[in-house]
Amino acid sequence: MPAETVYPPAHLSEARARDPYPYFAWLRHNAPAHVERRPGRPAVWQVSRYEDVRALLTDPRLSKDPDRVPGYVPGPAGLNRHLVHADAPDHTRLRTLVNSAFVPRRIALLEPFITETAHQLLDQVENHLYLDLITEFAAPLTFRMICAILGVPAHLDTAETRDTLMATISPTGCVSPGRAERDLHSLLDALIAGKRGGHAPDGIDLLGALVRAGDESGAITEEELRSTAYLLLLVGHDTTMNLIGNGMLALLRHPGQAVRLTAQHVPDVPVATAVEELLRYDSPVRDATFRCAAEPIRLHGRTIAVGEPVSLLIGSANRDADKFPDPDRLDLSRTPNDHLAFGYGPHFCIGAALARLEATVAFPLLLERLGPVRLAKPAAELAWRPARVMRGLAALPLIRG
Repeated sequence: MPAETVYPPAHLSEARARDPYPYFAWLRHNAPAHVERRPGRPAVWQVSRYEDVRALLTDPRLSKDPDRVPGYVPGPAGLNRHLVHADAPDHTRLRTLVNSAFVPRRIALLEPFITETAHQLLDQVENHLYLDLITEFAAPLTFRMICAILGVPAHLDTAETRDTLMATISPTGCVSPGRAERDLHSLLDALIAGKRGGHAPDGIDLLGALVRAGDESGAITEEELRSTAYLLLLVGHDTTMNLIGNGMLALLRHPGQAVRLTAQHVPDVPVATAVEELLRYDSPVRDATFRCAAEPIRLHGRTIAVGEPVSLLIGSANRDADKFPDPDRLDLSRTPNDHLAFGYGPHFCIGAALARLEATVAFPLLLERLGPVRLAKPAAELAWRPARVMRGLAALPLIRG
């Protein structure tokens, strides 16, 4: 059968928002370079095998410039000029401005603050029979950390601010996209004005440094400044929130693995090693961010034409049996573990060290302090947020006992 006529079974496509892994497995075995066609949208190439995804993450024939496919990349107006949506040399310039705040040795200094914040959040739910791990722990923990790095004033570290950010990528009905976009622009205006007004909080204050870089040397434009602030607030929070939520769900569904990290037993696996497996097993980033062909690319006997979007399926690559033995099994001691959850190459996630540190602190504390806990509803009934790139739960309801 010609490759052009091979399509995944309908039931796999329909179920992939909840569980994409059967769909990914079908692609890897049957159509490793698959074109998905939807009415009113550009055709998108889906690349699903590990070696292909890894190679294309560094391939200069793929561009990150969304202007090559007008209207394809969603998001608030005027906030797409950041390092995730830029080719060299602009990507190199913007990443250099941001990079110093996220080097591992600097991030390591945040560990006491992360631990203290995690304990405070768990104190607040200590007597709760029911809790939602996302809204009561994962979301506030991760947002507070990125706010500390950016230098966001404490009065803006709120659930309302988080809801405004999240509504720009996965509307839930609580906040309309139009209102969220207006509120977001107002928030960014206030943050930037505060830095120009002399507000200099304790901590890293990356946003203040970016404002000064733009005002004093023109190293970043006003549109890039606003876009970068939006990107870091959103991704610095969303990715790790998903990692904690997806990871805890995996541990709850595999109690024999979870017990390996509990304080009541002698841990037989380093927490850092376990975090890498949780990143691989149910990656918080399902698809790599926008790319399109700047030159023709031959892949598995087919040609990706110039201007066609390419979706590099991170979640699929991380379950490829050609790279990971028994890939659908959660094994917290898995080594080596060369997953692609944070990407690869020049666009490797700049916040990877922060995400790893937060997760390394969070998982043992959750298992220790929550005590016996189980899902408050069947795993098949959990709601996943509708988002094209990320994979994360809308809620993770738990019940003690």
